[in-house]
This record gives sequence, structure tokens and C-alpha cells, in this order.
Amino acid sequence: MQARAAFLNVRSMIEVQVVLAWPAEQMIQSLSLPESATVADALAAANIAKDSTAGEAASFKVGIFGRLVELDQPLNDGDRVELYRPLIADPKSSRRRRVAIERRRR
Repeated sequence: MQARAAFLNVRSMIEVQVVLAWPAEQMIQSLSLPESATVADALAAANIAKDSTAGEAASFKVGIFGRLVELDQPLNDGDRVELYRPLIADPKSSRRRRVAIERRRR
């Protein structure tokens, strides 16, 4: 009976990955977290803030499998938490500039 009680008190764990890809560094870290873990918990467990390259990671946008989420988003087993670096240039503005240059060449 004690073994069954001990089994029921064990928290279920989920497996997640935390991924970041900066120009000079890439990281994929697999973590085991409690079932109630959030995106913020995963980032804290991965020690992202202690990394000098990703020291500003808390200010970056985060997502799960390419979909933007908030830091309080609950995680599911198998989720991949991704940190997105800021864009250097607006893609629409860059496209307009390239098109304008091409039109001048014609």
C-alpha cells in the first residue's frame, strides 16, 4: 500500500527542448520539467540568462514550434521552445528597396 501511495505522489514529468540560434552560436537543450511547467520555467531551467551571448534572451520573442507564445504558456510533452532573435531589417522594406533598384536598372 505504501508503494502505491508513493507512486501517486510522484509528479509527472514532461520532456521539452529549448532552442536558440544566434549567428555565432546554436543551442539545443533537452529538459525534464514538471507537468505544470511554463515557457518561463523552461527558459530558467536552461540557464539562458547566464549565457553571455543570449544574455538579453528574456527580451526576445519566444514560440513553440514556430508559433509565438507568452512566457506563461503551459508546456506539453515534446514541445520545442524557440527563442527568436530580433530582425535586423524589416522584410517588407527590404523587398521594396530591392524592387526599386531592379526597376531603375531596366
